[in-house]
Amino acid sequence: MADRPASDAAQPEHFAFDAESEAAIAKILAKYPPGRQASAVLPLLDLAQRQMSRATGSAWVPIAAMDVVAERLEMAPIRVYEVATFYLMFNKRPVGKFHLQLCTTTPCWLRGSDEVVAACRRLTGIQGWGETSEDGMFSMTEVECLGACVNAPILQVNDDFYEDMDVASTERLLQALRRGEVPPPGSMAGRQGSAPAGGLTTLIGASAAPSSAPSTTTSNATSSGAPGE
Repeated sequence: MADRPASDAAQPEHFAFDAESEAAIAKILAKYPPGRQASAVLPLLDLAQRQMSRATGSAWVPIAAMDVVAERLEMAPIRVYEVATFYLMFNKRPVGKFHLQLCTTTPCWLRGSDEVVAACRRLTGIQGWGETSEDGMFSMTEVECLGACVNAPILQVNDDFYEDMDVASTERLLQALRRGEVPPPGSMAGRQGSAPAGGLTTLIGASAAPSSAPSTTTSNATSSGAPGE
């Protein structure tokens, strides 16, 4: 069909939601009033992508799955194609077991995303965006801001955010993934949440310092007396 998304991937002829997805769909559709089920297009596309990941080891949404979503939600297929091709979160072709999504927008770039990208290319052998390594382990995608700028640069692997990345931490992360280990996400520099990179700058040692302030009990008692007392 001319209005379908262009793809050079091997497209399956058929797609059907499995029992796990069907149970999730029932809960999702219950959130919307009759006639408004099209609002569920994003979560159903996400379910289709996750089902493909479970079934094939590659998280992507084939055209057959988009058609099933359109039928389930009583939408024109072109409307589903528009959503699926607009959002970077949906992969229109198979990806590797570990999908490396690298932010290169200004905050990450200022903090060294170019070096992180170069390390990923060197360790995976991938040279262009949207490509997959020869062993099928890694795919690389350039993405827009991931919304974690304070801990830039960010490398998203599948659903996980790895923050405060540099060359050394990128090498350790990819080597661990290749061994089948998935390190806990978060700051690779040891930061707690989005705490300052330089550590605490206020209240340092406040709890240990002796108080030199006058007793508030005495002060309040005196000031509460009648005038002239």
